[in-house]
Parts: sequence; C-alpha cells; structure tokens
Amino acid sequence: MTPQALLQALRLPVVAAPMFIASGVELVVAQCRSGIVGAFPALNARPAAEFERWLDAIEQALAAHDAAHPQTPAAPYAVNLILHPSNDRLAADLATCVRRRVPIVITSVGDPAAVVQAVHGYGGLVLHDVIHQRHARKAAKAGVDGLILVCAGAGGHAGRLSPFALVAEVKRWFGGLVLLGGAIGRGEQLLAARALGADLAYLGTRFLAAAEANVSAAYRQAVLDASAEDIVYTDLFSGVHANFLRSSVEAAGFDPDRLPPRGGHGENFGSESMATSKVWRDIWSAGQGVGSIDAVQPLHEIVQTLQREYQAARQRVLADDVRITN
Repeated sequence: MTPQALLQALRLPVVAAPMFIASGVELVVAQCRSGIVGAFPALNARPAAEFERWLDAIEQALAAHDAAHPQTPAAPYAVNLILHPSNDRLAADLATCVRRRVPIVITSVGDPAAVVQAVHGYGGLVLHDVIHQRHARKAAKAGVDGLILVCAGAGGHAGRLSPFALVAEVKRWFGGLVLLGGAIGRGEQLLAARALGADLAYLGTRFLAAAEANVSAAYRQAVLDASAEDIVYTDLFSGVHANFLRSSVEAAGFDPDRLPPRGGHGENFGSESMATSKVWRDIWSAGQGVGSIDAVQPLHEIVQTLQREYQAARQRVLADDVRITN
C-alpha cells in the first residue's frame, strides 16, 4: 500500500487511534466498515496467542463486508506496536504482522527503524507517533511513511505543543503523510486539521462512547459527564505524561490538584491506592475533546455525524470565502 492508496481508500480523512483496552475486534471492524482506518494495540490481544486470532476475525469480517458491499469497501486496519524495551512481545508481534502482511503498522515509544525495514519488505505502511520535532526527525530518518503529531489535549500519552506550531514546523521539512491528533472530535475540527496541512486526523477519545468500544459502563458515563476542564495531565501513573479523567483519578484515591511528579511523594500519594488501582483499567484516559460527546452511539452513527459536520463546515467556509471576496 502506498500513502496515496491509503488516502483514496478512506471515506473520511480519519485514522482511529489505537486505545489500550478500549480498541478491540468489534470496534476496529466497525471503524473500517465505516470508511476510516480502525486500529488496535497488539498488546490488547491477551494472551499473546490471541493476537493472531484477532487478525483472523478482523480480516474475515472485512472480507465479508467487501463481498456484500463492493461499492463501499472497508478501509484498511492498523496494528499498534509499542517499541519500548519493556514490551517483551515486540519481536513475536512484529513477526506476526509481517507474516500476515498487516497493511498499516503504528509505532510508538522507540526507534521504528527495524519495523520500517520489516513492514516495507511486504509493502505495508509505517506511521509513527511523536510529540515534538526531535522524535519526528528521528522517525523520518528511519524511513516512516507518516508522522502522527500528538498535540495538546489528546487522550492517552500526549504532548504539550499547539497543533498550529507543530504541524507548521514539521510540514517545512517532512514530505510524508502528516496525521494530527489532539482534541479532535467534530467534523469542523477535521476540516481545521486538513486546513493546517494534515493529511489525516487521528481520533481516539471520540470513539470511547461508541457502543462497540471495550470500556465499562462507568467509563462511558464518565466520558459523557466530563468537559475539557475535567482532564488531568500527569506523568505519575504511566511514567510518561498522559491525559486522564479527573473523576477516575479521584476514585483511585488521589487529589488531582496535588499530584506529585513521577517518583515524588505527597500526602495524596499512597501505596494502597497504587496497589489497588491500575492505569488504563481504573484510571481512565481521555482527551480534552470529551466536552463534545453527549451520547453512546453505534460507531457508524458517530462516523456519519462526523461526515455531516465535515461537509457542512466545508460548505460554510466556502460560502464565507465567497462573501468576503465579494
């Protein structure tokens, strides 16, 4: 697959972010059927033997969809590989991706050079997520096909930079695909990402309220109840700065306004809380775009809403341009 072929395969310029726990077979299949890239972390498939079974299930479902709907074929899917040395499954999961010719591999937290070589060997694409230029340049040097710019307000591990700054800087020197993530959850925001120069938008939080997402009812309700001000940015829980729902941080026994730095100490930092609460499972991630989510819906309805908003925003901007020009 080429970058241009990927763009042409989509009915909406969206890649779904692979979310720990939340992204499973059902969500990925629904995303791809709706014309956007569906993605999941390989580590979500546990034990390791489940990974290949997940690929079987996804590929069979998408093949059945294509046979029944030749006019609207499914978009390709992606697998996220964590490159950090702590991931003892990396070599085996990469070998499986190569053997199965996974169309898109999303790499995170490490040097993607070996993955690029392996995936390019069968014609797949590699997209690497970054939060600043230093890592972006390293990934580009490794030969990735696209850079995912994870900017301020994104769910999970996110950066602090404004998309206005990071996209403009990266576009000055990088000629591959540019994806933009960070509080994007409405169609007009997709259009804004494209106007900034991104080829694709990278959405995660918006899909937490999808009926197909593998999250608890309490997690979904917390997303529905939250606004941007209810997002806490900290490195305490995972060792890397990430965004979490304030309500889940409080439920785990912490004061969100008095969190110590990683390895720090404070009166709200107790071993009992850390022992009984697990990041991602109990301390829930979400981005600042939660304020625009107000209902649990099937995934295809969410995408349809995004499409309507995207087209309406395009028409509104075009009409305004004509009015201003005249």
